[in-house]
Amino acid sequence: MNASHASAGSRNAGHYIGGRPVDGTGSRQPVFNPATGAVAKQVVLATPDEVNRAVASARAAFPQWADTPPIRRARVLFRFLELMNKHRDELAHLITAEHGKVFSDAQGEVTRGIDIVEFACGVPQLLKGAHTEQVSTGIDNWTLRQPLGVVAGITPFNFPVMVPMWMFPVAIAAGNTFVLKPSPTDPSASLRIAELLSEAGLPDGVFNVVQGDKVAVNALLEHPDVKAVSFVGSTPIANYIYETGARHGKRVQALGGAKNHMVVMPDADIDQAVDALIGAGYGSAGERCMAVSVAVLVGDVADRLLPRLIERTKTLKVLDGENPAAEMGPIVTRAAHERISGYIALGVQEGAQLLVDGRGFQGAQAGDGCGDGFWMGGTLFDHVTPDMRIYKEEIFGPVLGCVRVKDLKEAVDLINAHEYGNGVACFTRDGNVAREFGRRIEVGMVGINVPIPVPMAWHGFGGWKRSLFGDMHAYGEEGVRFYTRQKSIMQRWPESIGKGAEFAMPTAK
Repeated sequence: MNASHASAGSRNAGHYIGGRPVDGTGSRQPVFNPATGAVAKQVVLATPDEVNRAVASARAAFPQWADTPPIRRARVLFRFLELMNKHRDELAHLITAEHGKVFSDAQGEVTRGIDIVEFACGVPQLLKGAHTEQVSTGIDNWTLRQPLGVVAGITPFNFPVMVPMWMFPVAIAAGNTFVLKPSPTDPSASLRIAELLSEAGLPDGVFNVVQGDKVAVNALLEHPDVKAVSFVGSTPIANYIYETGARHGKRVQALGGAKNHMVVMPDADIDQAVDALIGAGYGSAGERCMAVSVAVLVGDVADRLLPRLIERTKTLKVLDGENPAAEMGPIVTRAAHERISGYIALGVQEGAQLLVDGRGFQGAQAGDGCGDGFWMGGTLFDHVTPDMRIYKEEIFGPVLGCVRVKDLKEAVDLINAHEYGNGVACFTRDGNVAREFGRRIEVGMVGINVPIPVPMAWHGFGGWKRSLFGDMHAYGEEGVRFYTRQKSIMQRWPESIGKGAEFAMPTAK
């Protein structure tokens, strides 16, 4: 193995602090290959002292990095962008090995992360303030956007490359220093990213990685030198992150869970709708915050759509993610597999009609070495109702539920009544339906004939209601605002100052 990336591929996944790998002294947790069930390595969970070391390293690096001209910070990111493109497939293989998603999906994840780096390379333009001459006689006024200091990102297992890149490229481009706490389920990609940043010339301490669990999370949330925290994960944890971080005086951006609906109108192209439901419902084993988990079937469309949807679900190609024919890989962990299986059993108990049961799937065919992995097929329910837990709660697995409604109004009312408001889609040929749906739906990200409407890098990502805690979306211009604070400067010179004290509230003169 090349020594330059030994930390990402070694038997233990440790930390990256001050520009170098750190083994760590905390307890170990196994990292599994989901396709085989075998332990691939051990991740070392950070102690509070190790979190403190990472924050101290970031704090020490901050003054010089913040004082670095934005164009020079951008040049480091340009070199990092080149390295990310060069090592895209290497990172995708790391994702597939530890998460289980199919390789082409992992490549797409890396590419979407690269998009954010490209956006952040334009930081000199993004950080420009505004200037007004002569706001009053002899007085000029202008604004600056300045970095916060040490900021932290706490990221989930389902996108070990893309979600961290929603955060750190914008944060460090703006002059902050960063501490990343990735998921311990698939830790290797974060370490490889840290190595590539160092190779690109990022100064030591500007980007640090601490593996860990709740101990590390709490240490970051409570640390007085951490000025802001970004989080992506489930709603209960997002709520905890938001409240705890705010209580400790931090700026917090916490993206929570989802229950994403896809409305299929009677005039929709049925084949396109089925393809969209299969890809958005079962892609990445449904382990996406933007996965479609509820199909809202309007009018008589169910009679035409369900036979095709059942057949496609039954014939879903569930294989090792490295297999080019794979459409879906395994579930990420055994615990996740058991949780999803429990929801399927609950759906049957609640009275939903189980059309396809993914629990009986045993993985790839005999001889592929995958018999002990965390395998599950696609599951499809019909006649799901809003009072069922499988409708209300985020399952985060390859389980698609169908709800039948009579018209567009009932569909919109159903979706707007849900506590989550992350993503939604509507498939239709009718322009007026599309317009009314987009205007009236109370969801943060909307797709019209687009099943997974993840905004591009310059627009920003975020839901409504209990899918987002805080008022700023990830990346895009709102990401720049999150990682900076505005300073307003008013200036005049002695020659323009009149004699005598002024006791009235200053006004433009």
